[in-house]
Amino acid sequence: MYYNASPIYFVVILAMLASWLIQWRLKSKFQQYSQLGLQSGLSGRQIAELMLADHGITDVRVISVEGRLTDHYNPADKTVNLSENVYEARNAAAAAVAAHECGHAVQHATAYSMLQFRSAMVPMLSSVSTFMPWILMAGVFMLRTSLIPLGVGIALFSITTLFSFVTLPVEFDASRRALAWIDKRGIVTPQEHAMAKDALWWAAMTYVVAAISSLATLLYYVSIFLGGRDRR
Repeated sequence: MYYNASPIYFVVILAMLASWLIQWRLKSKFQQYSQLGLQSGLSGRQIAELMLADHGITDVRVISVEGRLTDHYNPADKTVNLSENVYEARNAAAAAVAAHECGHAVQHATAYSMLQFRSAMVPMLSSVSTFMPWILMAGVFMLRTSLIPLGVGIALFSITTLFSFVTLPVEFDASRRALAWIDKRGIVTPQEHAMAKDALWWAAMTYVVAAISSLATLLYYVSIFLGGRDRR
């Protein structure tokens, strides 16, 4: 039996295109919502500090980092890192991002299982990502002589795919916590809440597309492996 990789390759291309379109849409949404100031007048930094305080978290610092859309929570040093256009900004987009990153801090403080699983995978993923592309490349070139290198590469790539899917519930849960808190705390008006929710939805879609793209790429390599085995 011959395994045709073309359909899967087409899915990979579509996923790459979707990723570009969603990134463009995300930046467009953030630009749009950044033009409207919050009625509460709170900055991203103030919102983050307030959310941490409300959850009894006193050992996490809120700091500013360079770049655009570079916001993240670092569980290693317990810092909420807000990009320059979020840290001091006072709009719905900044409120959404600041609260979302604090949502990860709350996950950490409450030992959210999926975040713990994801964090445990990070060291292994860092090691794998260094040499995995070279193993996959070697595996494709050596397909006629040995299937082992490609099989090893596929096994390693499956780890990155798993990581992409584990990330999804972590991100969606952080957004859920963020939106619930800013609404309950009165940080945003109903209109601002809708904008914050929309911004976080588009941000979440980048992770969804990344996971789908990773799975499609994994299946592409699997199809090459199976095709090579059947031609032996």
